[in-house]
Amino acid sequence: MSYCVHCGVELDEQAKRCPLCGTPVVDPSALEPMQEAPFFASRREEVPPVSKTELALLLTGMLASVTICCSVVNLFVGRTVAWSLYVTGAAAMLWFWCVLPLLARHMPVWARLTLDVGAIGLYVYLISLALQGSWFMTLALPILILAALLVLVLGLALQGRRRSLLTAASLDILAFGVFMLGVEYFWDRYFRGQWELGWSMVIFLACVALVIPLVIMRLVPSLREEARRRFHR
Repeated sequence: MSYCVHCGVELDEQAKRCPLCGTPVVDPSALEPMQEAPFFASRREEVPPVSKTELALLLTGMLASVTICCSVVNLFVGRTVAWSLYVTGAAAMLWFWCVLPLLARHMPVWARLTLDVGAIGLYVYLISLALQGSWFMTLALPILILAALLVLVLGLALQGRRRSLLTAASLDILAFGVFMLGVEYFWDRYFRGQWELGWSMVIFLACVALVIPLVIMRLVPSLREEARRRFHR
């Protein structure tokens, strides 16, 4: 039984219009469902990736503009280029650290790390020029060469087939101990004229003490699995 939506009179099942007011009879079940807009997007949209070459050019321009501006300001205001060397060295170091990996994406890790150490050496050299010191060639340069050699050895040792985390950690810790020995050696030679083992030996022995259990854990599969379960549970 249905009724007119306008006047409420009872309608016949076959009626198309209300006999009293003439309002068309509408069957709600015969209406097509309304097509509503989906709540979520119907297709996947992605932001196009940024070109690494364009990003490298942008960063290069920013670093170069900062360097030029600081050099000009320092030249005309301070009548010297002393403090602008700090900015120049920092910009060069950031370029090697951030921009070069974007331009040379297939460069080996050891080569990239060696260039990073060289960038630090350039920065330290510019600092020595600004301070008008003679300590770069006799103190800073040997330490930087030692760091570059250790990085080169680590890069070659870890390159190739995939090394485990324990092996990489052991080599890094041992290289740090050797580096501390070298730092004390060059420091003593520069300031005292002779080398006497001191604080660097303590650091080196501590590094060896850390490496020994890592090596044992690497060689014993049961210990290695137990450590993996404990750190990944």
